[in-house]
Amino acid sequence: MPQNAPPTLVTARLTLRAHDTADFAESAAMWADERVTRFIGGRPSTAEEAWQRLLRYGGLWALLGFGYWVVRERGSDAFVGEIGFGNFHRDLDPPFGDTPEIGWALSPRAQGQGFAGEAVQAAVAWADAQRFDRTVCLISPDNAPSIRVAERAGYRNYARTDFKGSPTMLFERPVERRADQPSPAFSR
Repeated sequence: MPQNAPPTLVTARLTLRAHDTADFAESAAMWADERVTRFIGGRPSTAEEAWQRLLRYGGLWALLGFGYWVVRERGSDAFVGEIGFGNFHRDLDPPFGDTPEIGWALSPRAQGQGFAGEAVQAAVAWADAQRFDRTVCLISPDNAPSIRVAERAGYRNYARTDFKGSPTMLFERPVERRADQPSPAFSR
């Protein structure tokens, strides 16, 4: 197994694991839904773009040692969405630099059930264990649900800027290393 193979994270209701090609159809369907992309790029993705995204996920882990997971419900294995960290060299002011950037997207059927918060908590616990100095994210000021998820996970708004012509809020979260903080189970 490659050294940078993604760990599997397990929470009370979710499993976060490495993507494989069998995840493509559900991932492509999610990214083709304008309810998902409304605040993420502003337009639905084509199947080709979704396939490129899936390939990018594997490349992140191989090259950077962090990346994205597919999120599935425990028990049923139903597709929930995707979450993870990237370094996309975004054209931002102020820039993120090489700081890992968290992002998440949930299929419409999984929204509003607390899955995003549960997955984000698992991902940031993993990031804390990796000893990153901080992690960051960017969120549209109109995306109130994602802002709430980020804030509950400890992210704080530190700047407002434009990204690709749209107003954007930049958030950061310093790494927490508390002994009393529960963390999800990790496996390789």
